[in-house]
Amino acid sequence: MKRCASIPRTALAPALATAVATALVGCAGNGIGLDANGRPAGQGGGDTGTLTADFASIQSHVFTPICTACHAGAAAPQGLRLDATSSYTLLVGVPSNEVPTLMRVRPGDPDGSYIIQKLEGHAAVGAQMPLGGPYLDGATITVIRQWITDGAMAPPAAAGGAFAALVVAPVPGAVLDGAPARLVLGFSAELDQTRVDAGSLLLERLPSLHDGTPQPVDVALAVPRGNARALLVEPREPLLPGRYRLSAQRAPATGLASLAGERLGDGAGGGDALLLSEFEVLATP
Repeated sequence: MKRCASIPRTALAPALATAVATALVGCAGNGIGLDANGRPAGQGGGDTGTLTADFASIQSHVFTPICTACHAGAAAPQGLRLDATSSYTLLVGVPSNEVPTLMRVRPGDPDGSYIIQKLEGHAAVGAQMPLGGPYLDGATITVIRQWITDGAMAPPAAAGGAFAALVVAPVPGAVLDGAPARLVLGFSAELDQTRVDAGSLLLERLPSLHDGTPQPVDVALAVPRGNARALLVEPREPLLPGRYRLSAQRAPATGLASLAGERLGDGAGGGDALLLSEFEVLATP
């Protein structure tokens, strides 16, 4: 398992600093939030209500009480954080780190979704989740399957507020044992995909004390299928050891914007670029 520790970075964008708080890997003995039958505790009535095939219900019944026992914060296994802010961004349309040919959640295709393979215990890599059990019962997995079959629809976007980047993986300030295959960004509203191009973001390898100027990294940008609030940033070559900075360009012609026309970084201060994250890679796989 890769180590990922959080280091304070005073220069991080405020919207992302609040978020610091790809394949499922879990903690041994995880079963917190499950009853003796492998069903989410409290399901079927009471204050928590009944589990239904929509993302908000699955988040409140499964991901938050059960999965975040391990999948939370900077040390989340495989960088997969399943807290309410991060989970949809990092699941839907995002390739698994363990089996990159499979998406963690492939909208419309539960059998081709790595999360289902891990929950049912027949994934090609690793053990059934939650690791060590108790495992989710069949009825609960069936509800998750149905949500995926129905298109893995997102929860409604929060009303109001400026268009902002709410999620970034790796988390700002992370120190990674190995180079990530991709960075993932999640936004407060759907992206205007016509404005996603090579000039939208800048990933740079930062110099050491004796190492000259920042070096741009060639990346490919893509909005994942079924997840128009997210953006995948994939380096075309493995990242070398070193410190990296990810910034968004503010220029009107190239800056990221929502479908409603709100530009990323409006009202967030001056400068030509909006700092999204800094992180460090210790080794190349």
